[in-house]
Parts: sequence; structure tokens; C-alpha cells
Amino acid sequence: MDRNRTFSIVRRTLVVAAVALAGLVPSVSAHAEPSLPEIERQLDEAWEKLEPVIEQYNDLHSQLAANQAKAKTLTATLTPLQQQVDAAMHEVGVMAARQYKYGSASVLSVLLSTDSPQTFAEQLATLNRLAKSSADQIASVAQLRDGYAADKAKIDALVAQQQAQETELAARKKSIQAEVDRLQALRRQLGATDVPKSELYIGQCPAVYIGGAAGTAVKTACAQIGKPYVFGTVGPGTFDCSGLTQYAWKAAGVSLTHYTGAQWKQGSAVSKADLRPGDLVFFYSDLHHVGMYVGNNLMVHASRAGVPVRMARIDTMPYMGARRPG
Repeated sequence: MDRNRTFSIVRRTLVVAAVALAGLVPSVSAHAEPSLPEIERQLDEAWEKLEPVIEQYNDLHSQLAANQAKAKTLTATLTPLQQQVDAAMHEVGVMAARQYKYGSASVLSVLLSTDSPQTFAEQLATLNRLAKSSADQIASVAQLRDGYAADKAKIDALVAQQQAQETELAARKKSIQAEVDRLQALRRQLGATDVPKSELYIGQCPAVYIGGAAGTAVKTACAQIGKPYVFGTVGPGTFDCSGLTQYAWKAAGVSLTHYTGAQWKQGSAVSKADLRPGDLVFFYSDLHHVGMYVGNNLMVHASRAGVPVRMARIDTMPYMGARRPG
């Protein structure tokens, strides 16, 4: 084979290889790792699915704690009532045993103990009244006891149901959390860093200084900036969104439920135009996220895992409304 022919074959081979490589480029690009903004978008979407589950978990946890407290109170109330019933029933047993042992002799002894028919009649009336009083007392206490026992049975059934629901929600949360963890790991692989302190607005919170209970709540919320997000927690070291608002207003002497849906119903409604520091601002159609307004269109909130408590503009999420606690 001459040199020209060899060169021609080699050139054709290189051209074919180049064309083949060019055809592979789109395929390689299609499988390239997503960019950091894309990872953040996926993470936000995953979190929007997770946070409602977390708030449902918080709701069930709050209801479960309340019902367990009710059950404990009912149990403590039932104990002395049961003792009263037992004592009353013991007296009845003694009376019944005496009647069985002595029978009509007891009535005869009443007859023999008095010479006056009038006194005899009065003694019988007294015995009847005592017997009726004891019977009424026993019936009243037993009725009250049975009523409390029925209430306690309902509470026990509700607690059992909620424990099952809590287990189910925990399982759902685990599956979504696994996806969030995967995205967080990919985010770290792409070299993403933690939120810079400059973006936490430290020193700028509260944006508007006020006094009173709202001022205490705002300053308490601001003092938590930089602390980690952990679902189901209410401080003092970690928070979720409704846990932060509950913690802040608790410092001001106002009790809130650790659940966004309940906090939406607490306090009074406030229009967006009338917002003032301390108001609770809610987001998304199902109200699964809440923050505390601090003025100048800013809020403090615990947003999601991997992001510490921080300030943010209230127009960064779908705004639904506001409530004013207290």
C-alpha cells in the first residue's frame, strides 16, 4: 500500500471519529450534573412537600400532648371518686350482711325498744330516709364515676389513634427527608457553601424597634438568628418555623400552639397594609409556613434544613395573610 493511499485511509478514519465524537457531545451534556441554581430549585420543591408533613406532625404532636394531659387529669379525678364508690358499696354490703344475718329480728327489736307507736313510726321513717339517702348517694357517685370513665375511654382511644397517625407521618417525613438529604449531599458536592453571615442580616433585626409584648417577641425572634433548623423543635437551640414563633411569643407571655394551622386561628387578622412588628405572616395556600414580621417588609423565620434562622423579605414566598397574637 503506497503512502498516499495510507494517508487517505487514516484521514477518513479521523474524520469518522471526529463526527462520532461530535454526535456524543449532546449525550454527555444531557447527563451532566445539574447546576447549583437547579439544585437549589429542586431542594426548594422537595422542601415544599416536606414542610406540610412536618406541620401535620406538629399538629398531631400538640393534640397528643393535650389529650395525654386530659387523660392524666381524668385519671386523677377518677381515683377519689372510685374510692367514694368503694366505701359506699362497702356500707351497703355491711347492711346487706346484717339484714341477712338478723332478718326480721331487726324490725322486731325496733318494736320492742319503744312503747310508743308514734316513736316506732318515726324510727321507721328515719330508717327509710337513711336507706334512701344512701341509695341516692351511691347512685349519684356511681353515675359521676361512669361519666368520667366514659370520657377517659374516649381520650384513650383518641390518643391511640393519634399515636398511629404520628407513626404514619414520621414514615412519610422520613421518605421525603431522604430526598432532601440526597439533594443536600449533591449541593455540597458541587461546592456550595453555607449561608454567609452577611446574608443573615445580623445587627439589622429588628428592622423597626417597638415596645410592649410585641417588642419582646420580636427581639426574642431576632436573637435566634443563625441557629439551625430542626423539624419539630421549639428551641432554645434549634427551631422549625412554628416552633420559632411559638418560642418568641412565649417570651412575651403569649401562648401559641406549635402548628401553623392553629397559629393562623389565634390572635386577630391583620391586613398586609397594617402589618407591624410581631405579627405572624403566613405563606402558601395550605399555610404550612410562618414567620415573624419585623418591619420594612422583612421577617425572621426558620425556613428549612440546611439554612439557619434568618431574615428575609416577605415577598419571597406566596403570601397568604397575617395574624396579631395577644
